[in-house]
Amino acid sequence: MSQATLAGGNWRAEQRRAYLLGLSPSLAVLLAITLVPAAALLIASLTPLSLTDPVGTFRFDDPLVNYRQLLHDERFLASVLVQFRLSASSVVLQLLVGLGIALLLNGKSRWLDGARTALLIPMVLPPIVVALIWKIMYTPDVSPIHRALDAAGWPVRSLIANPDTALWAISLADTWQWFPFTMLMVLASLQMIPDEPLEAARLEGANRWQLFRYIVLPYLRPVLVVCGLFRLIDSFKAFPLIYVLTNGGPGNVTEVTNYYGFIQAFNFSYWGYASAIATVMLVGVFVLSWAIGRLGWSGDDRR
Repeated sequence: MSQATLAGGNWRAEQRRAYLLGLSPSLAVLLAITLVPAAALLIASLTPLSLTDPVGTFRFDDPLVNYRQLLHDERFLASVLVQFRLSASSVVLQLLVGLGIALLLNGKSRWLDGARTALLIPMVLPPIVVALIWKIMYTPDVSPIHRALDAAGWPVRSLIANPDTALWAISLADTWQWFPFTMLMVLASLQMIPDEPLEAARLEGANRWQLFRYIVLPYLRPVLVVCGLFRLIDSFKAFPLIYVLTNGGPGNVTEVTNYYGFIQAFNFSYWGYASAIATVMLVGVFVLSWAIGRLGWSGDDRR
């Protein structure tokens, strides 16, 4: 083996060593803030951890008892259905509203720049502030919308007190806060679309719908998939809205899975059972995100 080859191999080894050494602080932080809590959550889910029974806290004689119980817990199964309905409605609304407003604001004007800036305000507000704003909007005694409708002779019941509309009310509030995320991502993607395909299609006589359907939308598809994945993951964290607006009610119609886990942990002190609920949620979000990601990108791979 030549001396040059040995020198090259030593250089590559030193380069890999330096690369790993540079990554080690970030990996240590990542391990501390993600893997360690996740491992603790999984371990707790395998025990009957409860503040009311400290003696039997760390028993592992039947580690799957919490998961078996989940299969027969009708309230948990109902909360999964509620979570699915909330996630589906809020993500679809955010994508549609964000896409529509981005198309309207796609241009160069000081007025459009001001409108884009103003529409970003809900996204930067703390979730608890957003929840309080919509609590006021949904309370008939203080809501300016309800008072205006009453003055016009169209009294409307509180949306969060009506079992038929409570979940939609939460979805609307969540959409108001997070549609600017989709709008911002789509606007950035619209600015990157080349002019040549659009001009060629116009010369061929394509109308606005055809331009959007066959040119603009295929360019936007990857960013819409990314927005949908991010918003899907965040939709499982709509706890502040539910806690402030409905507290899981009326009845259990807005009791999503994470709120049910909160009740089990902090109202009944069943931390092991709540950890199992959180673990199932974590796995479900991962699998659902993976499936949607594969579905969203497969068409682009074929093209």
